[in-house]
Amino acid sequence: MRLAELSERSGVSIATIKYYLREGLLPPGRRVSATTADYDEGHLRRLRLVRAMIQVGQVPVARVRKVLGHVDDESLGRTMRLGAALWALPHEPEPADGKGHGGGGGGGGGEDEATAAARAEVDQLLRTLGWSTARELGELSPVHRSLVAAVATLTRLGYPWDAALMAPYAQLMHQVAVRDLDFVETFPSEAEKVETAVAATILFQPVLKALHRLAQEEESARRYGLE
Repeated sequence: MRLAELSERSGVSIATIKYYLREGLLPPGRRVSATTADYDEGHLRRLRLVRAMIQVGQVPVARVRKVLGHVDDESLGRTMRLGAALWALPHEPEPADGKGHGGGGGGGGGEDEATAAARAEVDQLLRTLGWSTARELGELSPVHRSLVAAVATLTRLGYPWDAALMAPYAQLMHQVAVRDLDFVETFPSEAEKVETAVAATILFQPVLKALHRLAQEEESARRYGLE
């Protein structure tokens, strides 16, 4: 398809598509002449992913470029390719040291008591679940660091969440992850699988949050009535 058709089918303006091409977020089309190029379904799919990251995920262009670099890295196996792409997405705040500064590494002498306790509970949780990969990666993972930060914040606010409390929630989320990857597996190519996983991370999380709140409302009404 030509640029005009790509714009029409994607709902993205020609000017924006040209901007994405300049920024390296969209691969060049197949050159037909000095001023014309052809685009295919892969460009359409990539456009949708870029729009999801920028519009829904509010991901900065530079970060989008980094994520897409991992998506397109055929030198990596599927697990590493997917993990690198998802790690490159923005994450929640990470643990703070004793002075309130974000910490990107492992535990140290400067971290406060709540963070140290949270890190121990997260490690116990992963041991209990048998999530060996998550334990092995540990502080290398921004998701792990974000979980430690969240648990530490709950502790400081008087809502201590230990491994036993978190385990049933983690088991439910594992079931969600199984469904996520079952869906990803329906796509034929490695690039499509990774693209879909990135898009799902951004687009499905608001759905999961909304379903969680609806479920709370429903269970509340069942237990306590509507009065």
